[in-house]
Amino acid sequence: MRIAIMLRALDEKGGVAVYARYITEELLELDQQNHYFLYYSSPEHLGRYAKFPNVTERMLKRRNKIYWDQVAVPRAGKRDKVDVIFHPKFTVPLLTGCKTAMVLHGAGWFIPEFQNFWKPLDLKYIRTVMPLYCRKASAILSVSQVTTDVFNETLKVTPGKIRTVYFGPGKQFRPVKDPAVLQAVRKKYRLPERYIFTLSKYPGGDRKNIDGILEAYRISHPEIEHKLVIGGKDCHNFLRDYNVPEDGYGSDIIFPGYIDQADLPAVYTMADLYLYPSNMEAFPIPITEALACGKPIITSDQNGLREIAGDAALRVNARDPQAIADAMLQVLLDDALREKLSRNSLERSKMFSWKKCARETLGILESLNADG
Repeated sequence: MRIAIMLRALDEKGGVAVYARYITEELLELDQQNHYFLYYSSPEHLGRYAKFPNVTERMLKRRNKIYWDQVAVPRAGKRDKVDVIFHPKFTVPLLTGCKTAMVLHGAGWFIPEFQNFWKPLDLKYIRTVMPLYCRKASAILSVSQVTTDVFNETLKVTPGKIRTVYFGPGKQFRPVKDPAVLQAVRKKYRLPERYIFTLSKYPGGDRKNIDGILEAYRISHPEIEHKLVIGGKDCHNFLRDYNVPEDGYGSDIIFPGYIDQADLPAVYTMADLYLYPSNMEAFPIPITEALACGKPIITSDQNGLREIAGDAALRVNARDPQAIADAMLQVLLDDALREKLSRNSLERSKMFSWKKCARETLGILESLNADG
């Protein structure tokens, strides 16, 4: 079988880029029988997977995203005589003659209370083209059941076409035991002895509920000795955006900037609590990372956050800072509860792995070829 993977997502940042990188690596490690054609939109990735004998890498010129998806990729697929084109994002070539599969990373465009997170023109575009892609795709993978349900209910997708396939954190995410590693990471990012950890990105504070996190920290601050560490590039701007004072609780908010993937497990490990009451997530990657590192977690009681964290975390109303603060105090002031939540996290993390995701994904792709 000849499988093409569309990999323009490697040029992007964020969860979809992480997904594209890991699913490609795991598929290639798992499967030496089928031949893979990896289509890049920039030359810097050429040679990335040269060690695999069943891989052909190609750089396809990219005038823009639509041209690359709808012209360059189907041309290459026809030339390479591929059986299936797989895109780790939510588009497929509409005019290709071969089977196609794509991945849905969320459904917020179709959930009224979350539509303000997009620019109006972007939202209109997505809502216009998504039905076309869903009809064209031979198979659709969804990262969470909540995403699957919204698409099935909203777009009336053919029953059984969308299948929920969970993925997981990177292999490096596990509790870090080496004191030297922990100390080096603490020094590198100037981390305090005791802290609450959260990850965000700038801009994007509204979606990640940064205002709710900051208010909850203000409420709980007099009763705890923990500082609040907000990881992510340029996140120090949140102090200005949300009018946080430089003194008082504001002086105990730490911004280490971008944290390298290799260092994240240690940052999770040293935290007493991972706080992630985001307003909207389909498949919250940081939650799976915190689970794998055995961290107590507080998250939102809605959408993909509830689905992925399950009963391993304390779940709260994300729009109620007092509820978030109460949960923070409950966890931080109760050693036994923290230990219980830590054990729950490690147990829950067994549900999510890239190997399992790759096996299920390969099964779906091969079933398309078997269907003829």
